Amino acid sequence: MAEPYLANVKFLVVEDNKFMQTVIRRVLNSLGTKEVRECTDGADALKVLKTFPADIVITDWAMEPLDGIELTRMIRTASDSNNPYVPIIMLTAYSEMIRIVEARDAGVNEFVVKPISVNTLFSRIQAVIEKPRTFIRIKNFFGPDRRRKDMPFNEPDRRKGRTTLPDNLGSDGPDLDQDEINTLMNPGKGEGEAS
Repeated sequence: MAEPYLANVKFLVVEDNKFMQTVIRRVLNSLGTKEVRECTDGADALKVLKTFPADIVITDWAMEPLDGIELTRMIRTASDSNNPYVPIIMLTAYSEMIRIVEARDAGVNEFVVKPISVNTLFSRIQAVIEKPRTFIRIKNFFGPDRRRKDMPFNEPDRRKGRTTLPDNLGSDGPDLDQDEINTLMNPGKGEGEAS
């Protein structure tokens, strides 16, 4: 009999709510995962990552003293980060466009809105395993390329000099559903192509 798909994938779950930790662990275990470590905030996660070679990090956003965005930035850019390329899945109740853009721009690979479903979480895990993105390093950013396809970029860079989000997003922007979030996190996906 073949081993479960996620049998050899090591997860670090960073979540301050014990009930959600349990839910995520049970979902991962139901998918065949054997090794899951848990932390209650980003500061603890950074300590664990020094000795635990996580293959995927699943993190909440709102935690103290170090939240999921700060954790992501530290994993991606700290000089002592053991694995700045580790896939990071943000799992949060926030679904406003401005938050999703902030997570993407911090270096998050995938974004899942609570309450979670097994299928949604699995599809995001599958995306980081089967379709890993190349990482790019430019001024003020290191993380996964937003584009899923290698396409030539022959146009002028419209983002050059932009330091804020477009005005039409408002202060928080609209709440998005999971399909809209997937599109925002994965631009360039071809029609009919699985994310």
